[in-house]
Amino acid sequence: MSIFVSKATRVICQGITGTHGAFHTARCIEYGTNFVGGVTPGKGGQTFDKDPAGAVIKRPDGSIASVPIFNSVAEAMDKVGVDASMVFVPPPLAADAILEAADAGVRLVCCITEGIPVMDMVRVKKILTQRYPQTRLVGPNCPGVITPGECKIGIMPGHIHKPGRIGIVSRSGTLTYEAVHQVTNAGLGQSTCIGIGGDPVNGTNFIDCLKAFNEDPNTDAVIMIGEIGGNAEELAARWAADNMHKPVAAFIAGRTAPPGKRMGHAGAIISGGKGTAEDKIKALRAAGITVAESPADLAKALQAAMAAA
Repeated sequence: MSIFVSKATRVICQGITGTHGAFHTARCIEYGTNFVGGVTPGKGGQTFDKDPAGAVIKRPDGSIASVPIFNSVAEAMDKVGVDASMVFVPPPLAADAILEAADAGVRLVCCITEGIPVMDMVRVKKILTQRYPQTRLVGPNCPGVITPGECKIGIMPGHIHKPGRIGIVSRSGTLTYEAVHQVTNAGLGQSTCIGIGGDPVNGTNFIDCLKAFNEDPNTDAVIMIGEIGGNAEELAARWAADNMHKPVAAFIAGRTAPPGKRMGHAGAIISGGKGTAEDKIKALRAAGITVAESPADLAKALQAAMAAA
């Protein structure tokens, strides 16, 4: 079992004919993701069967992939049925692409696009909450979601993942890959990995993921990777202290960041004395969560948390 995505998830890509959308759609298909279509307005009726380099796309069984392209998400939903969408639409139009997917009834939208204006995302979040509560948004500015061996939606390197029983949720894409690599090398593997993105306004948060992992019978423990800025980690720690019955290990990036300076992600900024690494680590430890001192120690922290449980 997994959370959010599985082998059966029917996926499309909004922006499938763009360079990045085409490249990563090809990699997802090669991984084994059940891609059933793509959306680019004005290019409906065409098919997607080659990556940007002109290479023919093949599924894991060796068969050649030929994915239909539609003019809208609604058309794709009507013709092939859609459970999830991977959004590679440029920043000025990405917010509307998210809402288009939600309006068509797509249950999971993974927005990989970075650089979406914050006010656009404020509008999106409000509309999703009020009109489309059934749609889960992951991102934006995130690597996506993967259930190893079943479904990959996003830009993560599939080969480092291994099916297993450890859930991973992270604000940082690169640190997600580091955690995955360590967990794989430790022989544990992952149930599902979610990159929630580092923007100040996003969809799915730490608590959403911790709750889903907590309820998943095939997830034994969780790695949670946060960073400076905001209070998402503190809120998650408070929730975990009251509700989590599985061991959790964590790491907070940005300990050495100077106050008032944005570090990498739009949400990674300490302002008004809030959102420091020290505050987050203190909250996590108070909740009984094992905190790694270095990203190199993520697997060790996980094993320590599991041993203490």
